[in-house]
Amino acid sequence: MRALITGGAGFIGCNVADHHLRSGDEVVLLDNLARPGTRANLDWLESCHASGLSTYVGDIRHAEFVREVMGSVGELDRVYHLAGQVAVTTSVQNPREDFEINALGTFNVLEAVRSCAPEAAVIYASTNKVYGEMEELAVVEDDTRYRFRDVDGIAESQPLDFHSPYGCSKGAGDQYVRDYSRIYGLRTIVMRQSCIYGPRQMGVEDQGWVAHFCIAANKGVPITIFGNGKQVRDVLWIDDLIAAYDAAVDRVDASSGQIYNIGGGPANTMSIWAEFGPILEQIADRSIEVTYSDWRPGDQPVYVSDITKAEQQLGWKPEVSLTQGVEFLWYWVARNMDLFS
Repeated sequence: MRALITGGAGFIGCNVADHHLRSGDEVVLLDNLARPGTRANLDWLESCHASGLSTYVGDIRHAEFVREVMGSVGELDRVYHLAGQVAVTTSVQNPREDFEINALGTFNVLEAVRSCAPEAAVIYASTNKVYGEMEELAVVEDDTRYRFRDVDGIAESQPLDFHSPYGCSKGAGDQYVRDYSRIYGLRTIVMRQSCIYGPRQMGVEDQGWVAHFCIAANKGVPITIFGNGKQVRDVLWIDDLIAAYDAAVDRVDASSGQIYNIGGGPANTMSIWAEFGPILEQIADRSIEVTYSDWRPGDQPVYVSDITKAEQQLGWKPEVSLTQGVEFLWYWVARNMDLFS
């Protein structure tokens, strides 16, 4: 098959590309290479795969560029729209750029698919931030974590409540992707993703926190915790995410137009420092000092995906446990410190 991946040199994108290339598929990679680490990820892909990879450097904000690429590469079986502005803090600092990348960029990709690849299955990487702070749900504070009082996780029926420019821009893309299935018959699938982690993730302070803490601890640089460190997230290993993508496309006649919450689910949760800190210190075999700062805007005290719909409709569930994944990522970072200098 032939797959086009926007943001294909990013963390998720390069792992998806590697997955397809190892399967003998053709991959068309579209990326502006602006994010730190993307050139290293592209070099890695090119060093691992002698054929099957085509790269186009450009920006999804430019509609004509996206349309020209999509129209020139031949028939596409899959389009993964993974490119985006990824941080709430950045969206607060520059909401116009955030809007143009996430909302307008997604519109440009959809229009290109509609014109050039209407039969392709389209995966859109959305976010749990479309649910906002979920203030109507009772939250209990325990010794090391927050938890929902009345539910185990958030289902797709949770009302949307965009609580940051990032939530607004990703939510706009989310709803456009869904509606292009209803109105134009495109085979689109929305994945509202929780915290994804794994190798090739160049985590930084405002995005990719599992990788960021592993990188910072390996380097011995200061770590700042925003809030009290009891915020809970469900985390999902990158290979399990890719398996969810495959499962959705394999069932595209049923999954088209659907929205799925995709994360580690209730079995793979931890608070960002009160519980993750001791895990990291045990792997590192030393204490790790942190400092604390104010909560970030729109930060959810607890978010856990209810993945029941994906389990039932896609036959998918996470396979890599939290402890397995964190340990693997720690040692991958340790072996690849040249990427983080």
